[in-house]
Amino acid sequence: MRFDVTIFPENLNTAADLARAVEDHGFAGLWTSETAHNPFLPLTHAAAATQRILLGTAIAVAFPRSPMVTAQIAWDLAEQSNGRFALGLGTQVKPHIEKRFATPWAAPTPRLREYIESLRAIWANFQTNKPLRYLGEHYKFTLMTPFFKPNPIEHPEIPIYIAGVNEHLCRLAGEMCQGFHVHPFHTVRYLRELIIPNIEQGAAKSGRARQDCALSCAIFVVTGNNADETAQNKLAIKSQIAFYASTPSYSSVLELHGLGELHVQLNELSRQGRWFEMGELISDDLLNEFAVVAPIDELADAVKARYTGLLDRVGYYMPFTPSDADKAVMWKKAAETFA
Repeated sequence: MRFDVTIFPENLNTAADLARAVEDHGFAGLWTSETAHNPFLPLTHAAAATQRILLGTAIAVAFPRSPMVTAQIAWDLAEQSNGRFALGLGTQVKPHIEKRFATPWAAPTPRLREYIESLRAIWANFQTNKPLRYLGEHYKFTLMTPFFKPNPIEHPEIPIYIAGVNEHLCRLAGEMCQGFHVHPFHTVRYLRELIIPNIEQGAAKSGRARQDCALSCAIFVVTGNNADETAQNKLAIKSQIAFYASTPSYSSVLELHGLGELHVQLNELSRQGRWFEMGELISDDLLNEFAVVAPIDELADAVKARYTGLLDRVGYYMPFTPSDADKAVMWKKAAETFA
């Protein structure tokens, strides 16, 4: 099991220093996400500033970008990083695709399948000059001229990770991808009973094994240097769990535990804008199902104990901020435990 971190550089001029700190700490990988900023741009700085660590997106939203645009970005990052880049893609949910990105919505799993197939067809053209001809329902690519085709690179087999919660995307990952970003909103039971069996089912379809698709997750954790810090962290994570539990796309996690009614309650509170009340519905027992709760110097050992044999890459659901002295022990212990 390897330990990765996520960075959220508010200013691109800090990304290189953050990446160097990730590598200097001894972590295995660095992920960026598509939230307030573009997920790819920090990785160009990180690739130039590091030599060893994996660099990837967790995630970049796929559908607002043409596969051609994504293929070109990934190709450049793979070359710049000497093969250390992993392309992590996510589907997002319908309201964001339609209302935030102004992009048409379609059934996400078939569309993402074509997206991945398109990427590989485009990359094959880049590397081998194989004629570009991909004809799907959602994507069609039939034109590439020498002026627009990049040169072959040393590491053309770019790993693709996809993110998801439900069985269809798990099967797609097992069948076609090198990795799967497990959502932080999960339980060990959900991993064992839904995610892993469907990854295995997808892998079997294409003659692969579960181990061919690395499972990665930024895990909810509750910790602190003292009781007050831990209590504040607990409230924050309960609120985060409540937010995800209120979202219809993630209701299957609660339903597995017989908590479908809790989803209905939280969804109604969210519609009313009663965000601060939602966390109060998350009990301590439920918190322990979704998060690893441990003292700051024992957290890494607790994560390792819970997820050994289940996940291949782990991290914490919080940004890596090397300047935060209060978390220095936590990061140092994680690097040592997963070295």
